Amino acid sequence: MEPIVKIFAGTASQELGHHIAECYGQPLGDLTVQRFADNELGPSFNESVRGCEVFLIQSTFPPSEHLMELMLMVDACKRASAHKVNIVMPYMGYARQDRKDKPRVSIGAKVVANIIQSVGTDRLMACDLHAGQIQGFFDIPVDHLDGATVTAPYIKSLNLENLIFASPDVGGVVRTRAYAKKFGAEIVVCDKMRLRANEIASMQVIGDVKGMDVVFVDDMVDTAGTICKAADLVMERGARSVRAVITHPLLSGPAHERIRASSLTELITTDTIPQREPNEKIRVISVAPLFAAAIRNVVTHDSISSLFI
Repeated sequence: MEPIVKIFAGTASQELGHHIAECYGQPLGDLTVQRFADNELGPSFNESVRGCEVFLIQSTFPPSEHLMELMLMVDACKRASAHKVNIVMPYMGYARQDRKDKPRVSIGAKVVANIIQSVGTDRLMACDLHAGQIQGFFDIPVDHLDGATVTAPYIKSLNLENLIFASPDVGGVVRTRAYAKKFGAEIVVCDKMRLRANEIASMQVIGDVKGMDVVFVDDMVDTAGTICKAADLVMERGARSVRAVITHPLLSGPAHERIRASSLTELITTDTIPQREPNEKIRVISVAPLFAAAIRNVVTHDSISSLFI
């Protein structure tokens, strides 16, 4: 007999969690997160999880607090005799720190992987990790979902005549090429030079964008400096229109202001991170049906790759 499935959501992903549970066909589980006067967290489950297959939904942004809350949720489930505890982490904080790119720095993504495993997590489900090889940091099953599954149909519905995809930096070429392959389209690349994090010194376009409908592809937008500068640059080079499609809308600091002032027609994103400010240029497409289908396939032992385009 298959174990009973129960789905819970942490404080960072309440809206998405409700939507995923609804798409799965059952109510979200009853969870309380107590917050002490010094902001220490204490999650507790208000219903039995004994013998259940539990799915805990939580994106980790800002990473530290929500990650700690999620780890305490896993621990509470294990101590309450859950059959299996699966983390559904639509956005994984610290994923950008996936390698040593200079001396004497940490590999944050590996540290997070170690923490997730140390509390007894049985499986991780994530979407568009910053680098695919982060899956190798884990010794548990990782279901790496593709955000393009929900965003590509919208791009197709626009019926752009002269579609070309663009990478906002050299590091995103593989991601952009994979997205463009779904449309049989070409790509161009913006080459940028940074002086320091979140600050661009110079940028140039590699490829011809004249008269083209350009769509930038990236996994996340943080302060939006790169994507807005790149959008303005391709318009200066004669592009007919410019959009961006991403998965994780971090949108920190001046991001919203930059997007409104930029040449972007729209920024297409998902709800892995909830929007904290309305923006008429941002179109949000939900990943809830994708995650609900993935949860169902995990429970029934069906293929996860069948969900990809």
